[in-house]
Amino acid sequence: MPRRKAAAGPGWEASSGNGTARAAGRKRPGPGPRKRGRPERGAGGGEGSSSSGGGGGSSDEDGPRELLLAAAELDGTPGGKRAARPGPGGGRAGGQAVIISEPEHSKERIKLEGSKCKGQLLIFGATNWDLIGRKEVPKQQVAYRNLGQNLWGPHRYGCLSGIQVRTVVSGPCAAHSLLITTEGKLWSWGRNEKGQLGHGDTKRVEAPKLIEVLSSEVIASAACGRNHTLALTESGSVFAFGENKMGQLGLGNQTDAVPSPTQIMYNGQPITKMACGAEFSMIMDCKGNLYSFGCPEYGQLGHNSDGKFIARAQRIEYDCELVPRRVAIFIEKTKDGQILPVPNVVVRDVACGANHTLVLDSQKRVFSWGFGGYGRLGHAEQKDEMVPRLVKLFDFPGRGAAQIYAGYTCSFAVSETGGLFFWGATNTSRESTMYPKAVQDLCGWKIRSLACGAMETINPSPLLQPKR
Repeated sequence: MPRRKAAAGPGWEASSGNGTARAAGRKRPGPGPRKRGRPERGAGGGEGSSSSGGGGGSSDEDGPRELLLAAAELDGTPGGKRAARPGPGGGRAGGQAVIISEPEHSKERIKLEGSKCKGQLLIFGATNWDLIGRKEVPKQQVAYRNLGQNLWGPHRYGCLSGIQVRTVVSGPCAAHSLLITTEGKLWSWGRNEKGQLGHGDTKRVEAPKLIEVLSSEVIASAACGRNHTLALTESGSVFAFGENKMGQLGLGNQTDAVPSPTQIMYNGQPITKMACGAEFSMIMDCKGNLYSFGCPEYGQLGHNSDGKFIARAQRIEYDCELVPRRVAIFIEKTKDGQILPVPNVVVRDVACGANHTLVLDSQKRVFSWGFGGYGRLGHAEQKDEMVPRLVKLFDFPGRGAAQIYAGYTCSFAVSETGGLFFWGATNTSRESTMYPKAVQDLCGWKIRSLACGAMETINPSPLLQPKR
């Protein structure tokens, strides 16, 4: 059945079919930026809502815009292999997906190294994984309702006796955790309703357990989404497992659960960095190119679209990206509202909140895009951004950023001098910080690392006890 396309992203006209996009003219003025955020998919932590309504709304005050975008930039990297999109339930009906492919002789040969730290894992806090972020345990998990106590002090897992841990991984949207040993083996535990632990089933796991399917690989890093997981090997390959309803595993299809690690549909340059949002994923190759896949609802994929279309019975659905697609456009917005392209962006790091993305480039600039609620993008407004937009504060000599971090509804950056900057909200019932501000209580301290949860921040994360 033919479908009607929903309105294009705010401030941009949809492509006319010739591969170009043009900035829209001035719109009717609307209310100014608000201090309170708008509802978003899965807000408040816990399991995400599958509701198809809402999302992607923004302020009407966009100002004058003039920008022509080339077709090649909008469509992704040249030379990519095109594959047919799946039909109903699998992305754009009758459309095409670009599978990134690079000739073997032109690929870089890399060997990624993980953290040099090593120690023992300590855990404290809530361990009822099926209750975390929820008001009550779902009916299908009723057997686990009273399983898992609150740990008020640091504890060790007996199963990790003699195991040296290099890295601990979780995420602001996740209720499962990962650890990487000094030998590069990946262990997982926690909530497992969608197979996000990678053990081939959907059974909850109370203590760290080795992922057998990846035991032959050396894992350099990993990332956790709400119900999905990515694992990066030392050679730059990416394995994905867990929920794939929105295409967030990059496997070229949409399925409810993939419980065993599967290599993503990508054959380009080796991947060096990854990040997961609630229902989307980002990967970065060794050349500094950024790729995204999964749910586009708030523009967090950076492809100048929120992916909305009107399906049967006036139901709003989303054109999800089912394979990695290159993020090609980076912009800055001037004080008078003009939008200018930012050329020569070489990505060096990426971080994801629930529905927004941050990038750090080789010139120490920070870009942000996606859901704009609570000021988490740092642009002094709550408008959603469909493409990466420059955060002005870090675009001055001597004021660049060295590190970036994303919480559920907030963002952090460590400046090149070691100062910590924050924007967004850690508690959505309080006032928001609409643009980057220095954290006054930590002025004078040189920040080394940071970890973010849904409503808390640790600096540095104390989950690893150094080896004595």
